Amino acid sequence: MTETRWLSDSEQRMWRAYVDMCRYLLQALDRQFAATGLSSADYELLVPLSEAPGQRLRARDLGRSVHWDRSRLSHQLRRMEQRGLLKRQDCPDDARGVTVHLTPEGRAAIEAAAPGHVETVRRLFVDQLTPEEIDALTTISYRVLSRIAKESLAPGKSVYVATIDQEA
Repeated sequence: MTETRWLSDSEQRMWRAYVDMCRYLLQALDRQFAATGLSSADYELLVPLSEAPGQRLRARDLGRSVHWDRSRLSHQLRRMEQRGLLKRQDCPDDARGVTVHLTPEGRAAIEAAAPGHVETVRRLFVDQLTPEEIDALTTISYRVLSRIAKESLAPGKSVYVATIDQEA
């Protein structure tokens, strides 16, 4: 049995500060989304749909883009469809597939939420960093995501590693 490699005091401070920062940033973003009538899950799906050609994606591709399992995606899509933010249709070239389409109401919702979202991200996070710190944090994030992907995803399923290679 290997001995536990406990965190040093400085490592523990860094880790706890990082976890707290993520928690409070996500809470602030949730409050900002709620003020526009959306949830963070709504926004997470509306972004790739709004950026996709024709504002439509296959459900499986949408799920992959946000790293959600099929069950979570299906439940969220149902809730959003009930609110008129999107619609699902059978895929014309695959009887088992579903295509998700952004509705005009969904487009209006993301257009209303996006400016406040960007302002919150900028005010609470981006503007607190120097350009060098932004570069360093980007490098660190890609390195950690790559390690997570290598340890937790099956070979050939490494989404983050592919993304990192494209970004680098």
